[in-house]
Amino acid sequence: MHLFDPPPPAAGGSGSDPELDKVAQHLLGLDPDGSRFAAAVRRTFDMILDGKNTGRYRWDQLYKTEKTHFGTVVEINLQREFDFEGGEDLDYRICGIDVDCKYSQKRGSWMIPPEAVGKLCLVLWASDAESQWWAGLIRADEKVLNGGSNRDAKRTLNKEGRASVRWLFSEASLPANALLYLAPGDVEAIFAPKHGTKRVDELFRRAQGTIIRRAVVATVAKQEDYMKRVRGNGGSRSSLRSEGIIILGHYTEHSVIAQKLGLPVPGSGEFVSTRVVSTDERQEGSARKVSIDGGWWRVASATDPVETAPLLPKV
Repeated sequence: MHLFDPPPPAAGGSGSDPELDKVAQHLLGLDPDGSRFAAAVRRTFDMILDGKNTGRYRWDQLYKTEKTHFGTVVEINLQREFDFEGGEDLDYRICGIDVDCKYSQKRGSWMIPPEAVGKLCLVLWASDAESQWWAGLIRADEKVLNGGSNRDAKRTLNKEGRASVRWLFSEASLPANALLYLAPGDVEAIFAPKHGTKRVDELFRRAQGTIIRRAVVATVAKQEDYMKRVRGNGGSRSSLRSEGIIILGHYTEHSVIAQKLGLPVPGSGEFVSTRVVSTDERQEGSARKVSIDGGWWRVASATDPVETAPLLPKV
C-alpha cells in the first residue's frame, strides 16, 4: 500500500487544489491504513456474490447487471462505513464539499457524469481475483476528460486525467477470498458433498493454514445456520478432531495458539485450520509448539501419523 503524502507533482501539488487537499487529508485521517476502505470493498464483493444463497465465489459467475451494480453497492457501503453526508448534487458531502463516487471494473475507465464535471471524484478500482484495490481523488475538469461521451453524456478520463489521480491508496490488499487461491481440484472436492456440514468439513480439511472468512464458510455451507457447521457439538471442530485437525477462531486463547504454531492469526469472523501432532515439551529444534489440553502439540508434517486433536480452550 502506498500513501501519497505529500502528493507527487503529477497529482497536483499541495495547495494547487485546496478542496482536494482537504478531502484527501480528511479521508486519510478517518482511515490511515486503508482497513476501513478495504472492509467496505470486501463487504461489497460478498454482498454481490451472495454466496450463502448462490454458492458463487468468482466474479465471472455474476450476471452482467450484477457487475454493473457493484459501483452502486460500494458507494452505499462506503457511505455507511464513514457516515458521509449525502451531497447536494453528487453522492457525498465531505468537509462541506460535494464528492462523486466512481467505481470501474477496469482501472482508469471511470465514467464521469455531466453533473460531476469540475467537481471532485473519489475513484475506485478493485479485483477480488488479485486481492487488490485502489482509491484516489481527482478534480474532473474539462482538461482531464475525453471529448466523446456515451448516450448518458458520461465521459472518461484522458491520459492526463488518468495520470492526475491523487492516489490515497494504491496496490492495497483486499481481504482474500480463500476459494480463489485453492487448486481447482480442491474447490471441486469442497463443493462435491450434498450436505453443507460435509462441505464445510472439506473446506477446513483442504484449506489448512489459510485464513477462512465467515463469508467463505457461508458460501460453502449454503445454509442460514452456517456458523453452526464450524463449532463443536456436531460441527467441523468435532468431526475433524479424529483427523488431528483443529480450527482456530478470533478468540484470545485461539490467537495465542495460532501465533505459537506460526499460523496466520484469525481476525474477527475468521478461522484457520491445521493438523497437529503431539510433541515433547523438552524436545529441542526449530519446530513451533504450544500447550493445549494438557499436552504439547506442533503442526503435523505430511509424514506424521494421524492423532486425535486436543480439545481447544472453551471460549
